[in-house]
Amino acid sequence: MKEERSKVKSDILLRVRLLYVLFILAGGIVLTRLVWVQLFSREVAYNADRLASRIFLQEEIKAQRGNILSRDGEPLATSIFRYQVAFDFASPGLDSLETFHTQADSLAKLLAAFFKDKPASAYARKFREEHARRYRLVRPRDTTYLRSEGFIARFIDRLRGEEYVKRRVYDTLRDHTPVKIFPREVDYAEWEVLRRYPLLNWNMGMVYTLVERDERIYPQGELARRTIGLTGDRGNYGIEKAYVEELAGKDGKALRQRIARGFYGRVAGGDHVDPVDGMDVVTTLDIDLQDVADRALRQQLERQNALWGTTIVMEVHTGEILAMVNLGRDPGGTYSERENYALSRVMEPGSTFKLATMLTLLDDAHMSPSTLYDTHNGDPVTVGPARNIRDSHRGDHEIDFRRAVASSSNVYFARAVWDRYGITGKKFDYSRYLHETLHLGETVGLERLGERPPEITTDWKAPDPGVMLVKMSYGYRVQLAPIQMITFYNAIANGGKMISPVLIRELRRGERVEERFESRTIASSIASRAALHEVQQCLQAVCTEGTASAFFRDTTRLRVAAKTGTAQITAPTEGGRPYLGSMIAYFPADAPRYTVLTTIETRAQPGKAYYGGPLAGPVVKRMVDYIYNRGHDWYGRVEADGPRRYPERIKGGDIAQIRRVAGRFSPRTECEDRRGWGRTRVDSLSRVIVTTIPDKPGVMPDVRGMGLKDALFLLESRGLKVRFSGQGAVVQQTIPAGTRIVPGQTVTITLK
Repeated sequence: MKEERSKVKSDILLRVRLLYVLFILAGGIVLTRLVWVQLFSREVAYNADRLASRIFLQEEIKAQRGNILSRDGEPLATSIFRYQVAFDFASPGLDSLETFHTQADSLAKLLAAFFKDKPASAYARKFREEHARRYRLVRPRDTTYLRSEGFIARFIDRLRGEEYVKRRVYDTLRDHTPVKIFPREVDYAEWEVLRRYPLLNWNMGMVYTLVERDERIYPQGELARRTIGLTGDRGNYGIEKAYVEELAGKDGKALRQRIARGFYGRVAGGDHVDPVDGMDVVTTLDIDLQDVADRALRQQLERQNALWGTTIVMEVHTGEILAMVNLGRDPGGTYSERENYALSRVMEPGSTFKLATMLTLLDDAHMSPSTLYDTHNGDPVTVGPARNIRDSHRGDHEIDFRRAVASSSNVYFARAVWDRYGITGKKFDYSRYLHETLHLGETVGLERLGERPPEITTDWKAPDPGVMLVKMSYGYRVQLAPIQMITFYNAIANGGKMISPVLIRELRRGERVEERFESRTIASSIASRAALHEVQQCLQAVCTEGTASAFFRDTTRLRVAAKTGTAQITAPTEGGRPYLGSMIAYFPADAPRYTVLTTIETRAQPGKAYYGGPLAGPVVKRMVDYIYNRGHDWYGRVEADGPRRYPERIKGGDIAQIRRVAGRFSPRTECEDRRGWGRTRVDSLSRVIVTTIPDKPGVMPDVRGMGLKDALFLLESRGLKVRFSGQGAVVQQTIPAGTRIVPGQTVTITLK
């Protein structure tokens, strides 16, 4: 008996020990698995990431793109927000069908009246259909529940035999896919009106999300489009592309938690980074000059049935580009900004290149201006190895240097260059002077905007180096872009100092200037004073007795210095041989302030011009006259130690900004309020008087005297649709100030 008990006891002990071992092994396995999962396995992190991605969303907050502005702050390219409502028709806030139908019918009537695109019944039908499609009751069943709560009430119900009540219940299927309800996107002013409508004012809870989109608009239309540029699916070019990083800013981010399908709420305390809006790019363009140049060039292209043309206006001392127009013919025969010809079209310039030859002969070869050459009355002659060199006019025989410039003689300059650089074997000296002294073999600093490098040979091992030398003397076998030619002529106007052109004045972030751009000095002087003086006199002679005299012969009002040029383009095209006609002028000749270039490519056609003077001259003449007449005292200089000048007028708008500007330029500013909107006037003592515009919702404000930016913001914030024309300050508004207005009403403002 003892042995049997001992055996049973041993057996039990063995089993216990086995259980201990099994538990220890299981624990070890669990522990090992735990360590593996926590330290080595990627499965947990993967699953956690998957779960987090379904619950949380790292949302990118787009930065607002910066503006591109003219020199006086007028918008050339700007961004505005557009809004669209995405409805969640399966939202629990819409479960009450009776309330939903009432509110939806009211919203349908208001949207139909606002958009005027379809009747209210169509909107109401869409709302009901979308709600029925996305919120469904399925699997009906009966259930019972107590009629009353509380012991006494239940006891009474039991006595009546009505303790339980039967009710039908359903399961719900919800599709939270957002549905857009507006027929189009709306702007801020429109959304301020729409957000007051039923359902859109959150009267039934959070039932929709507001989708914002940053839209790029160009208030000036096609004006300077190739210079300003474009961004998006239709292409990227111009300033928009060159300064894409500065304009784009830096996007932010926010952590949002999923509430329903397509709907997220912001997580408080999450990893948020606020966006940094893009910088504003302030150009040197003058909108008035750009507009006049565009119309003048367009009219001349249409009149001459030309292929393309470009016009550039440049300030002599600063190098700032005030206007840059590039127009090319569309397939339909109209003209638009198709290509930036001013920067990218590198071609043989023709006789405008004779300015380089003039300086080379006078300054490097030390040729006397009294040197005579026989031009053979326009008959073809042979110069060195080059044959059939001729002038485009007859009547000249032996002429001196000044007459050769005025009449743009090819023969004179071909013989002068051949005698000094061809026969003597100094071709390298000629090309070295063009490159190293005149800096014509290099770009002028606008490569970022698409400037192409010029082509002027330094390799005289070509098959016909002698012919190349002769033809280079009057503008062939060299290729330059119009921007490089105007920079060269601007150096002559600037007393020999060659500076780079400037198209971007500064980068701004709000009121703070982040970076300012100024012209760089390419060469402090490209020629001696004697040579510069001589060519300046010759360029004036072009206007008084030469190829530009038809436009600038009258010197009693204004003296102009200019040079014309014509180049035959070797590659023929259908419809006649193409020609490139140019005129470059600076004025006033005695104290230059502006340089103007016009280059036009056309074809030889009956009754149409193709020489540089009659082809490009009318455009240059129009620009010179406009700049001169825009302010007849523009040529007066304001000395630093002279009497102080004050502005004659200051634009109205935001009072805080008016005070900031007026405080710097006027002796005194008087205003009723320090904030809000105001109109301005400058009295006879140069004091700026600011009158506050009453802030009355539903009443038309007086925006006369404001700039476009302030006027647009003020009018659109009151729900008005704004149309505008002109540039400058508002001078007229179609709805008188003080008139009652309704949201959606259209007002037209005229600026001047």
